[in-house]
Amino acid sequence: MNKVPAPEAAPPPDARPRCWWAGSDPLYVRYHDEEWGRPVHDDRRLFEMLILEGAQAGLSWITILRKRENYRRAFAGFDAGKIARFDARRRAALMRDAGIVRNRLKIAAAVDNARAFLRLRAQPGGFDRYIWSFVAGRVAGRRPSNRSDVPARTAESDALSLDLKKRGFRFVGSTICYAFMQACGLVDDHVAGCYRARKP
Repeated sequence: MNKVPAPEAAPPPDARPRCWWAGSDPLYVRYHDEEWGRPVHDDRRLFEMLILEGAQAGLSWITILRKRENYRRAFAGFDAGKIARFDARRRAALMRDAGIVRNRLKIAAAVDNARAFLRLRAQPGGFDRYIWSFVAGRVAGRRPSNRSDVPARTAESDALSLDLKKRGFRFVGSTICYAFMQACGLVDDHVAGCYRARKP
């Protein structure tokens, strides 16, 4: 987890112990407390996070968090059926949208990923069952004692990345996949001492 908090961050809302990366930016703290690491089983939410993690490549996560509502507006509430139909005119409009990361390859990848997602969602169990199969259907529990114990990728994220690519997804390298797995609670990487850490 290499998401560095913004230098202009305000003091945290309370003194509860948290993972180092949450910093003191209220947006980051809220994301840590309410979302990161909590198991997600909703297909649309899983798709949203996969697209956002891909958009984050080469940037800081706080940049994407600050633009998330803009992404939801620009990408039709992450309705994959609608995104899959984005034509050249719609993609050109997205390139003019200052509310998102204006990267042609990432925008095109989001459309391709929507199409690949729809194919997976049509299978028994949907996208949820597919994604969770890479951790045998349950949270991969560890308890990292500090930041150096948190990996950037694992055998599971390698396998997920490889399979997603075979199915037509883009911007799904192993590091992106592992960040996605952390965010959606497939793995629990809250460090020991964090108040959000799962009890053994």
